Amino acid sequence: MISVEEHLGRILQTVRQLPPTECGLLEAQGCVLAEDVTASVQLPGFTNSAMDGYAVHAADLEGASEADPVVLPVVADIAAGNTNALTLAPGQTMRIMTGAPLPQGADAVVPVEQSDGGVARVALRTAPAVGQHVREAGEDVRAGEVILRAGALLGPGQVALLAAAGTARVRVVPKPRVVVLSTGDELVEPGREPGFGQVVDSNSVMLVAAARAVGAAPHRVGGVPDDARQLTEALEAQLQRADAIITTGGVSMGAFDTVKEVLSKVGTVQFDKVAMRPGMPQGFGVLGAGQVPVFTLPGNPVSALVSFHVFVAPALRAMAGRPEKAWPPGFVPATAAAAWPSVEGKMEFTRVVLDGDQVRPAGGQGSHMLGALAAADALAVVPPEMGRVEEGDELLCLPLLGTDAP
Repeated sequence: MISVEEHLGRILQTVRQLPPTECGLLEAQGCVLAEDVTASVQLPGFTNSAMDGYAVHAADLEGASEADPVVLPVVADIAAGNTNALTLAPGQTMRIMTGAPLPQGADAVVPVEQSDGGVARVALRTAPAVGQHVREAGEDVRAGEVILRAGALLGPGQVALLAAAGTARVRVVPKPRVVVLSTGDELVEPGREPGFGQVVDSNSVMLVAAARAVGAAPHRVGGVPDDARQLTEALEAQLQRADAIITTGGVSMGAFDTVKEVLSKVGTVQFDKVAMRPGMPQGFGVLGAGQVPVFTLPGNPVSALVSFHVFVAPALRAMAGRPEKAWPPGFVPATAAAAWPSVEGKMEFTRVVLDGDQVRPAGGQGSHMLGALAAADALAVVPPEMGRVEEGDELLCLPLLGTDAP
């Protein structure tokens, strides 16, 4: 039996970051930049107004106040989107909208709320400082400046910055294409009523959702029968589309554990017993000329999802250019609000509910119990040396993907 850290270490030493590719900004969302990006243009591209109001020479309004406003003629209106270059002479004002270009000569904007709102002549009731409510050209980003570094994860804000700074296409580490393949003669498709001895193939749906939540691009292959030839054909067919393959089921010690039977013959996939609960039977290796990583997870749904969080998610993040900084990845500290039994000698991943900095088990802990799994929002990591968790014990918790846990 090997440790969790040993199995994870072997996985992370094997997987490699995917080669960069170029794509448009919308396709790049959720990916990691593969190279620095510099701005082609400055932001803002021109000096403009930060308020609806009046563009002025600040010197014209010295001493202006509520009690003693300065009255100026309004010589033009400037709308947002105006493309005409205008010049403001001393002793005049122009009505201006937010985002509209500031006229040449103006050095401040008086908000409309500090005026009488006049359209031909206006009483201005404040003495603005030079630069007040003015957005200077280039104050946000200068042309030629590095705006995002390689390794930046592209979310909506980053995509907006790239677009505004003149970038239409970027080189990124692509999202891993993950094929999820579940095996078993007993599986039926979701939506069908299972007969006696049959079960709905919820594992593949669950793992596709988990892969999507971690930022991968998953593809689901429905239940493959417990037949060595059909499984071999399914795996060979998927190698052309996959950066990684996840199987679920058929990896334990049973007489019909087809995944283990087929992949053991390949010689590149190693099967181990990992000192953890749930999820002891694990397999990992590479397939095909492209050395595609394959993760063979247990068939019990809770075991499969725990295994995904502990082993597969860190690997997919590494392939996508987002390696984990620590283990357990993304953990949060919490205090046990109740006592519960554990198994000494194995790392236990207890399905729990986080309530602030308090944590308590989420129902039954059997590896088949989907109801308790759905009620959980984290996994409490109980070290192998702890035979029991006592109220008040400090634990590390791994938030489940797709939950609102911290």
